[in-house]
Amino acid sequence: MKSRYTFSDYSTEWPARFQLEAERLGRLLGDELVAVHHIGSTSVPGLAAKPIIDLLPLVRDIQRVDGRTSALQEAGYEAWGEYGLPGRRYFTRDREGHRTHNVHVYQVDDPEVDRHLAFCAYLRAHELARTEYEALKREAYAHHPADMAAYNAYKNAWMKQVERAALEWYRRRPG
Repeated sequence: MKSRYTFSDYSTEWPARFQLEAERLGRLLGDELVAVHHIGSTSVPGLAAKPIIDLLPLVRDIQRVDGRTSALQEAGYEAWGEYGLPGRRYFTRDREGHRTHNVHVYQVDDPEVDRHLAFCAYLRAHELARTEYEALKREAYAHHPADMAAYNAYKNAWMKQVERAALEWYRRRPG
């Protein structure tokens, strides 16, 4: 079934929703889990977004996550496998037909992790980029309120451009 989605101003509830889901994933992934990061637009204070919490669990061995897929499915997650990104295990949760969570599981040493962390950190640190991105997101939603794939495609070129700058910035940061 195709997920529906909405778009809203930033909510101070998003960090708490992330924390609850991170704890739930911790119970499901057990000692395989190293850390869980809040990524995506809901992790950027003040940024309007689809109210879908994106989580980035980092695990010791990505192959062992495959053995926990049935437990994740029993807990209400849909499993998508790598879903176009080698090395990732992608899961989603919907409630009443609306997407509520995207879970991007990576092995802790996967080079793609920095890309996910950098983009959000860059938006949190660069107000102009955050403002531009919000305007683009609002425009994308106005054009595609019922098509999440088209909404995402609308933003893709801008995101790829900023992602390059974000990665350079992220890797140069002290500490």
